[in-house]
Amino acid sequence: MTTVLTRSPFTHTWLRDPWSPQSAVAQGPVPAADVYREGEDLVARLDLPGVNPADDITVEVEGRKLVVRGERKDQRSQESEGRRISEVRFGSFRRTVTLPRTVDGDAVTASYDAGVLTVTVPGVFAGTTPQRIEVTTAA
Repeated sequence: MTTVLTRSPFTHTWLRDPWSPQSAVAQGPVPAADVYREGEDLVARLDLPGVNPADDITVEVEGRKLVVRGERKDQRSQESEGRRISEVRFGSFRRTVTLPRTVDGDAVTASYDAGVLTVTVPGVFAGTTPQRIEVTTAA
């Protein structure tokens, strides 16, 4: 029997969480996230299947940062025969989104439905309008 070990492209230290200076590998499992602007609100949607939102997820506002942390616990029994291939990652996670300005944490809402955590930070973009910068080309 030959065993071949390969390195996953997702374990390289150059692959970083776009919202945190720490590497994704150092943090453990990092849930996939969509963060976008919806009018004056910031909406963050994180894929967190298999977690109990009441016990395993914490959403906090720390200054200008929205921090979602928690743990995905392994509920499988350890009794199994033969080979096992597991691509599901378990353990603690943390995602941080830098906000454009400080917000009142009481206004932030979070809901969990069908394995997706949706966090809404209302009014974080209020009064801000993008300023267009002209791009010049070399002649």
